[in-house]
Amino acid sequence: MPSQPTTEASGDSLLQAMSDAILAIASEPRLDPVLQKLVESAQHLVDARYAALGVPDEDGESFSKFIFTGMSDDLIAKIGPLPRKHGLLAAMLTDARPYRARDIREDPRFEWWPDAHPRMTSFLGVPIVSKGNVIGAFYLSDKNGASEFTADDQSTIEMLAAHAAVAIENARLYERSRELSVIEERNRLARELHDSVTQVLFAVALKAETAAALAETDPARAKQEIDIVNGLARDAAREMRSLIFELRPAELEGEGFIATLEKHVDVLKRVYQREIIFRNDGYEPMPPENEAKLFRIVQESLNNAIKHSEAATITVTATASNGFAKMVVADDGKGFDLSAADLRSRRLGLTSMEERSEELGGVLKIDSSPTGTRVTVEVPLA
Repeated sequence: MPSQPTTEASGDSLLQAMSDAILAIASEPRLDPVLQKLVESAQHLVDARYAALGVPDEDGESFSKFIFTGMSDDLIAKIGPLPRKHGLLAAMLTDARPYRARDIREDPRFEWWPDAHPRMTSFLGVPIVSKGNVIGAFYLSDKNGASEFTADDQSTIEMLAAHAAVAIENARLYERSRELSVIEERNRLARELHDSVTQVLFAVALKAETAAALAETDPARAKQEIDIVNGLARDAAREMRSLIFELRPAELEGEGFIATLEKHVDVLKRVYQREIIFRNDGYEPMPPENEAKLFRIVQESLNNAIKHSEAATITVTATASNGFAKMVVADDGKGFDLSAADLRSRRLGLTSMEERSEELGGVLKIDSSPTGTRVTVEVPLA
């Protein structure tokens, strides 16, 4: 059996490979890509032919996710459904101890394989433990060029498992944060519907009743009321189109921040018939989760300018310098009193903008006067 390399160079190479794997994993916030990078890193670090990573469901007795590498798509299709609740794989979800075997089939916990499943021999299983709970497990089999995995291989995967626990927990927190953001956005839209569209529709109903009452006694006045109804209905339609557009998730990861913002500005221009100018003066990309929050700040600033400022022109400018991204939304409208006692109740979006800016480690500044309002947000690029 080939011996394991013991030279300082090979140790340095292993450390470099581990460092590269950890950096790659740390750069990805989403759970599924994190799991894929973890299983590929494990396969590479110990030179295994097959590798998999299982994540238990809420009961901890079966798999909610089972990610693998080393098998073709055709082979996976022939094997059939993923493993659920049997054999050594499931047993390791309740046992926090690593396990090595020269031949997995000799283990009493081994049960069976589907007909198309590769006949594996050497095996290394390492649980991923966080706060005393098994949150996943690495499964590696058929070490290339050797009859079994070594103690050094086990130590390597145990080291990776420690980092994997942190990466998986962080990815889960990120996904929960995104879920909370969706709920927050729905609540915001619900407030928008109540504050604008619902009130407009109520006014439409009142004006329609007035017109009906005046139809015979004062036709001229009734016509005026109907004209008002038409105007209110058009306002409600514009507001609904805007809200429907906001319900669509921003395509930040697919199209990028600038392209998504340009598209958003174009839609607002068509819906509200306003002069909205967008300028990109050297913006530099940030992590998608940061750009999503920055996008919401700009979006809220635009909403306020459109609905409250009575501005003829609104300008959005994106720049970056000295390690900071800077967004400016300026209008030539009537402005508002920043010290007004009821400002927060009337414009709840201002609080949301400040909170998002703080989450990004940035600064939000609002300057307003009777000649216009300027909203500036600066956040670190890193």
